[in-house]
Amino acid sequence: MTRFATNPSVKALLRQYGGLVIALIALCIFFSYQHNAFFSISNFVKIMLQVTVVAIAAFGMTYVILLGDIDLSVGSMIAVAGMVAAQCFLNGYGFPLSLIITLISGLAMGAINGILVAKLSLPAFIVTLATMGIYRGVVSLPTQGKPARIDDETWYMIGNEGISLQLIGIDFELPYMVILLVVVFAINAVLLSKTVFGRRTYLMGGNREAAIYSGIKVDRIRIVIFMLCGLMAAISGIVLSARLGSAQVNAGQGYELDAIAAAVLGGTSLAGGAGTMVGTLLGAILIGIINNGMSLMNVEYFYQLIAKGIVIILAVYLDVRSKKVHT
Repeated sequence: MTRFATNPSVKALLRQYGGLVIALIALCIFFSYQHNAFFSISNFVKIMLQVTVVAIAAFGMTYVILLGDIDLSVGSMIAVAGMVAAQCFLNGYGFPLSLIITLISGLAMGAINGILVAKLSLPAFIVTLATMGIYRGVVSLPTQGKPARIDDETWYMIGNEGISLQLIGIDFELPYMVILLVVVFAINAVLLSKTVFGRRTYLMGGNREAAIYSGIKVDRIRIVIFMLCGLMAAISGIVLSARLGSAQVNAGQGYELDAIAAAVLGGTSLAGGAGTMVGTLLGAILIGIINNGMSLMNVEYFYQLIAKGIVIILAVYLDVRSKKVHT
């Protein structure tokens, strides 16, 4: 027991995620006490379904914030990706080609953001604020503002079906969306924490001048990171459109704020140079639990906004306090 308590890696984990874990446990206890249906496998699966779209978008946002930048166009890119998929199916492209084109559309939108920021030295906030409006307008062009139905069994399966499992004698279905979330999380966690690209991202966010003097091609990495953000938004758009069975022109509205909140809540510094994918996932789950718990309690939406803001501030405070205590 003593060895476990004095293990540096365990101390580091407690220091880094202690506040978030405490907040998650406290919320679960509170909502379980308020509503019997909260603490059940089926409800936790529902929470993860709600979390998936925001969490995947937040993974992309994490890269951008690590550089000290921001991307306000994420919600619009989610909507564009869904509409691109719908138009591909309407033109008879089939699942594989539609999937590839949709992912490429995300990379392209991210590349536009990255090039404007890196090559023209424009502020990321202004660039992505502008492209947020541009991409949102692009969504409406093919259908004149109307939703577009997606009739494809495989696409529908991604958002609405899963694998039947049994846990402690309880039968439930693990959605493909949640499996996709785990896979995307694992890939991004490894990319950020175990690769040269990840180390360069941290260095650029922490000290850009040092990165330049080290011979790192900062503009190229900056563009790649915005492309990664666009790719994650496209995957979120795929998941959301699959879940809805259609592409909606207002899809993803406000998701950029939830993605930023998840990343920052998870410990990603807005100043850049600090943050992890694990923290971002925990931040997204925290937001999902707040939304789900208050919905079960039939709390009015405006009260949900107030309560969510208070809990987020409290969780961040606990996290910061935990880090100071262990410094």
